[in-house]
Amino acid sequence: MIKGSIVAIVTPMRDAGTVDFDAFAALVEWHIQEGTDAIVAVGTTGESSTLEVDEHVQVIRKAVEVAKGRVPIIAGTGANSTREAIELTQAGKNAGAEACLLVTPYYNKPPQEGLYRHYRAIAEAVPVPIILYNVPGRTGCDMQPATVKRLAEIDNIIGVKEAKGDLARVRELLDLRLPSRFALYSGDDATACESMLMGFHGDISVTANVAPKLMHAMCAAAIAGQRAEAEAIDAQLRLLHKNLFAEPNPIPAKWALQAMGRIPGGIRLPLVPLDPAFYELVRSSLRAAGVSL
Repeated sequence: MIKGSIVAIVTPMRDAGTVDFDAFAALVEWHIQEGTDAIVAVGTTGESSTLEVDEHVQVIRKAVEVAKGRVPIIAGTGANSTREAIELTQAGKNAGAEACLLVTPYYNKPPQEGLYRHYRAIAEAVPVPIILYNVPGRTGCDMQPATVKRLAEIDNIIGVKEAKGDLARVRELLDLRLPSRFALYSGDDATACESMLMGFHGDISVTANVAPKLMHAMCAAAIAGQRAEAEAIDAQLRLLHKNLFAEPNPIPAKWALQAMGRIPGGIRLPLVPLDPAFYELVRSSLRAAGVSL
């Protein structure tokens, strides 16, 4: 089981919007050195929705190549078409990903039975470990705990990223008594510490993009049940948890990494660079967490 701080890594781009693979490789290496426990390549934060399929696969392959087995690479391969999700998941597996993370289908709002059949079809088509991903604020689709329980019975569905940001949902999932092999991940940095103290296994994180060492330490303490230590570290990160969403993710995270000298400033339309009105807000949040600029 993959545990701990799992960064939903950005995809660095040049000003023209082309992927900067050298900057990406350096970013992956930095995360490994800083203690990040696993990396999600081409998730929502990695601008998966605007990368072409060839780019998508190249980013996954580059992450695998740089990591060299030192940390697991999880590929974002979700789509709102089941056929497309199967193709992307097979491509992620072929590129060497250890597991694939699949967001619930967005916009078409499938019912719970449709969600079950969607994920079952992917799991049956591609023999790779699959992590479910529920983020209703983005997709307009909320996968219910009962559906997670049904899907957890499928051998190669190994976990869920729950990003509703609701501790009541966290309790519901913990109360399901899911198989011991099935991992529960927070997808909401603001509630991740408490979720792990309650029994979740890790956090698939935006904040980890800019504060990987602190996020690793916080997750390790929370998973170990060390409440005082985990909460103290999380307090340092609280402004980042909030203000990295001052505009839609990954706009603030990419600006912060550029300010840190880690990546160039490119982002792909329809997203645009951070509004200057938010520069000081994000900058002060970085300083509060002790991040060097």
